Amino acid sequence: MKMMIPIIIFMISCLLFSFSSSQPSMFDFCVADHTLPFGPAGYSCKNPLMVNVNDFSSSGILNAPNTDNIYKAGLSTAFVDAIPGLNGLGISLARVDVQPGGVVPLHTHPDATEVITMLRGNLTVGFISSNNTVYVKSIGTGDVFVIPRGLLHFQVNSGINLSVAIAAFSSSNPNTQIVDEALFKSNLATKIITATTFINPIEVLRLKLLFKGSG
Repeated sequence: MKMMIPIIIFMISCLLFSFSSSQPSMFDFCVADHTLPFGPAGYSCKNPLMVNVNDFSSSGILNAPNTDNIYKAGLSTAFVDAIPGLNGLGISLARVDVQPGGVVPLHTHPDATEVITMLRGNLTVGFISSNNTVYVKSIGTGDVFVIPRGLLHFQVNSGINLSVAIAAFSSSNPNTQIVDEALFKSNLATKIITATTFINPIEVLRLKLLFKGSG
């Protein structure tokens, strides 16, 4: 029984910590101070006496993005860098426009769940779970699709019209890593890419040229 007491105390401590961490902060908000560095915990809080209503709003940032690129897709973001009041709230938005034949390629948000709401058109959306199960669905105006945090996912417009969606994230500044760019826009050596992906080196070189990578 004596051996169990430290274990029981440890478990109770963990439960108390989890309960306390889920409770509201003693502060109403922590508006980002963009004059200070951005760190793993986000931005430092601006002096409350310096906070004003404009820290919680912005105009025009969700206007139509530029889609003149290799993906035929674009993103307009409402992240903490544009709206300081989002700091620490664990939420942000983005507008996603995908032209016919366009794609948001395989990518991941390591620290954010994503919820896509279609405003116009149709998209084929999907994600791949950690056991390599693929979940794919075609969604249209008014439909919603959830992408769990950290999983590889994509959107494809196979139709003939522009598709527009709003993406909500469970982070005020969701990080994004695009697989194509990680491989072919970086300086990762061609021989390493070939060895780890089994892609023909000639194709790797072509893609590196396309994405302006090196190595």
